[in-house]
Amino acid sequence: GVEVVMIGPRTEGFDLPWIESGPSEGDIRAAMEGALASKEVDAAVALHYDFPLGVATVGRVITPARGKEMFISTSTGTSDPNRVKAMVLNAVAGIAVAKACGIEEPTVGVLNVEGARAVSRALSRLREGGYPIRFGASSRSDGGVVLRGNDLIAGSVDVCVCDTLTGNVLMKLFSAFHTGGLYEALGYGYGPSVGPGYPYVVNIISRASGAPVIAAALEYAAVCARAGLPRLFERELETARRAGLDEVLSSFEEVKPQLEEVKAPPAEPVTAEISGVDVLEIERAVKALWRAGIYAESGMGCTGPVVKVSQANFEAAMRVLREGAFV
Repeated sequence: GVEVVMIGPRTEGFDLPWIESGPSEGDIRAAMEGALASKEVDAAVALHYDFPLGVATVGRVITPARGKEMFISTSTGTSDPNRVKAMVLNAVAGIAVAKACGIEEPTVGVLNVEGARAVSRALSRLREGGYPIRFGASSRSDGGVVLRGNDLIAGSVDVCVCDTLTGNVLMKLFSAFHTGGLYEALGYGYGPSVGPGYPYVVNIISRASGAPVIAAALEYAAVCARAGLPRLFERELETARRAGLDEVLSSFEEVKPQLEEVKAPPAEPVTAEISGVDVLEIERAVKALWRAGIYAESGMGCTGPVVKVSQANFEAAMRVLREGAFV
């Protein structure tokens, strides 16, 4: 069974275990992270939670044509700022999550977005190197690992690999297409967190998620926690590395301008978020704030990259970022 524990200010009328906290998002976040770190809870379901760069979530939907479930890898966070590298890593993440949910040999397809052909070639190289990936096929007459729109509707594969922003849009469409878009009534939410060295299972929902989706997200989180998803992903990642993952990823490296060495100011709690910075500029934006004496961290929110600063420094940080044309 699953024991549901509430986190946040206590609300009357709920006969459930409760971890009480202050009312702010920062208070609730700190209480949740503390409960995960102390193993008071095995997994969490949260909304508006930003992950470190390198961590993303794998959504789970019910496709409309045949009622078949499909994993959308990924739907929030980001595995890597480079789109192709991120999608290669997303394939490994999606396979790990599907296995955690009981699918021993999930079929994998790559959505036909920019970079799809490069990703499919990279995954083929991994398979040639010994990574046991099982490719699915498009339902179109020409088949192939690259998926089109009709494949999404039919659920042609178990794991659909895409970039996070596309995956986020797909989650909205699949969960709310028959409710006018304002209420997510179908599926399991945006899924559990997956990333190298990330030890927690945090499943994401949105403010539009309805009771059916929240209930399914709780179940999804419990299944992944019970399967030991963080350890399972690390094993999957190591298998891919033995097949040449690092070499494959390095082939997509971009030559970046050398970042100026800037020492970070003393660390402080960062509870305010600034969005609108391009993912390729996020580290430069953080360094610009450090140079101005403002402590900042980068992260990935539900809808894109964020720069996190203290509430007291929010206005000053916005001025620095505007002057640097980051926002």
